Amino acid sequence: MSLSIRNLKKSYVEPGGRRLPILNVDSFDIADAEQVVLIGSSGGGKTTLLNVIAGVTTADSGQVVIDGTDVTKLPEAGRDRFRAQRIGYVFQTFNLLPAFTALENVLLGMSFGGRKADRPHARELLKRVGLEHRLNHRPTKLSVGEQQRVAVARALANRPSLLLADEPTANVDTANQDNVLKLIREACTENGVSLMMVTHSTDVASQFDRIEKLSDFNKPEAAE
Repeated sequence: MSLSIRNLKKSYVEPGGRRLPILNVDSFDIADAEQVVLIGSSGGGKTTLLNVIAGVTTADSGQVVIDGTDVTKLPEAGRDRFRAQRIGYVFQTFNLLPAFTALENVLLGMSFGGRKADRPHARELLKRVGLEHRLNHRPTKLSVGEQQRVAVARALANRPSLLLADEPTANVDTANQDNVLKLIREACTENGVSLMMVTHSTDVASQFDRIEKLSDFNKPEAAE
């Protein structure tokens, strides 16, 4: 899945009424099946950019075109449906549903995308992130690192065309960091999935051929 961003602007209004520019991206592209890692300072707009690409947050102006569909032109329900069917998203805050087990969270991810629940596939994904012994545990009974791994499995459940990953290895130990990263990259390679990953880890970033620094193409000071 290709991604093309043009003239994208996003800002927030502070309590005093002053508008604070966050994103001002003239041009940014990811080719089909390309894997890109995005680095940058904390608070620099990396998560906001992922949220705008996914249609979680609306842009002020500009285009985010994913395989010919301009996400910014879709209504809220259309963005939600497009995201569920075509985009996998590993949120920094996980966004797991607390009343459901690890397995159920992955299965629900499938249902949101309109797919039939595939329990063997869900179990296999959780096994590959080292959670085969925690399938029936709810998020409150899982460590932060285990919750992170459930979020990765859920993001891959619908075999997305584009995977967005916001610090997917931040809360896991070194061994599981390698497992999570391997799973993500192998799933993307095997299925021709485009990947955009945010990370602070130089070890993780060094494994990618394309490393982008957000400040090189995002110029929010010029947005107004």
